[in-house]
Amino acid sequence: MAPKKIAAGNWKMNGLHSALNEASALANADIASHVRVVLCPPATLLAAMNATLGAVPEQGVQLGGQTCHTARSGAHTGDISAEMLKDAGATHVIVGHSERRTDHAESDAEVKTQATTAIDAGLVAILCIGETLQEREAGKTLEILGRQLENSLPDAADFKVLVVAYEPVWAIGTGKVATLDQIAEVHGFVRGVLVGEYGAGDGAEMSILYGGSVKPDNAAAIFATENVDGALVGGASLKAADFIKIINALAAA
Repeated sequence: MAPKKIAAGNWKMNGLHSALNEASALANADIASHVRVVLCPPATLLAAMNATLGAVPEQGVQLGGQTCHTARSGAHTGDISAEMLKDAGATHVIVGHSERRTDHAESDAEVKTQATTAIDAGLVAILCIGETLQEREAGKTLEILGRQLENSLPDAADFKVLVVAYEPVWAIGTGKVATLDQIAEVHGFVRGVLVGEYGAGDGAEMSILYGGSVKPDNAAAIFATENVDGALVGGASLKAADFIKIINALAAA
């Protein structure tokens, strides 16, 4: 089987209840059934967006969280657990995003525990990796990504519960996009690591997403690149019209 095509939208710290009309427009769009679409809004919108998306159940746009705590519950003021996300209607959760690694000093070990906790709670973990501009210019991209994967991948997972997203830190929100050759090199490397970790079956079927200034005008070329099974989209996912164009490009790839 080929990896599932996935278009995930990370709204980050954006979106008030007035933005639910964008989720509604997405839910009512004509989206190809072979593409899985996931919206990851801020936690304040999870319940309301679940109701919005659930109003058009036949379309099947799914809901995701942007992070989760390593613990199932407890004295962690301001945090949210994987079980809470699932209870709010989420099916997916992003872990290890570079902004979490930087802003909250999340380590590879912590990301691994988050991914494991998410999977144990019944969520699909979207595990992010990525290098900085300085690391790429120093020729350390694969070394950095290899270390992140080695220390962040959960010990037990299969293609149904784990997705990997490559987001070069220097391309997130900057308008810069890795070249197609750079994307192909990294995604091929990631595929090899996944096969080595989880076997030729699950490792070959796990979806590998690209993130970093994915937009309607560059999506088709990115999705035509080997081992690119979809995208983790930031700013362009905030507007349904733009996100739908990216989803359609993925469907046609």
